[in-house]
Amino acid sequence: MITAKDLTKIYHIGGSEVRAVDGLSLAIDKGEFLSIMGPSGSGKTTLLNLLGCLDVPTTGQVLMNGENVGSLPPSVRTRIRRERIGFVFQEFNLLPSLNAMENVELPLRYMGIKSSERHSRALAALEKVGLRERAKHRPTQLSGGEQQRVAIARALVTEPVLVLADEPTGELDTENTMRIMELMRELNRELDQTFAIVTHDPMVADYTRRRVILRDGKVEKDQLSAGTE
Repeated sequence: MITAKDLTKIYHIGGSEVRAVDGLSLAIDKGEFLSIMGPSGSGKTTLLNLLGCLDVPTTGQVLMNGENVGSLPPSVRTRIRRERIGFVFQEFNLLPSLNAMENVELPLRYMGIKSSERHSRALAALEKVGLRERAKHRPTQLSGGEQQRVAIARALVTEPVLVLADEPTGELDTENTMRIMELMRELNRELDQTFAIVTHDPMVADYTRRRVILRDGKVEKDQLSAGTE
């Protein structure tokens, strides 16, 4: 479904060259549930940004269904992000002035979906994460675990083929971390959506079926996870 071929991402900082990703190749098939691990500075978030069309590689290719998305105009990459990719971040990134349903509706609003359809799809997404009854609550009225579930509903509401999560449980305690990971694994199974999760937490990685470990911008290991059934 999505393939990275010989990816390199170079930043120039203070006259120095930093290779955040260095000749990395990786293939992710439809329906996979995988974690991406590695020490700080190994290139995890940079890789996620490249796979998610948030950035373009210095060299190499990101292929989505065979199409080199890095070579597309920015407007087309924006459309791909909006329609085909869901993002879940550590900080939740919910707008405090909006309630849960309104936050989940936002991607649909950007897509020009009519109000009635936005409402029904947002409520359905909240139902999937067990928060339909909290639809009218604002983020300050929700626990950290509930806020992250709203963020997941927002990522799912466009029915993306790929969900990218960057340290999605980093702000949560152990109990809520387990709940979020069980939820994402269940959604992966039920909806056959592809999940790629950047994490530093071995417990999170154990929930996934495949574990990719990065070091110095390269794939050091690519193996089945302890969570494989």
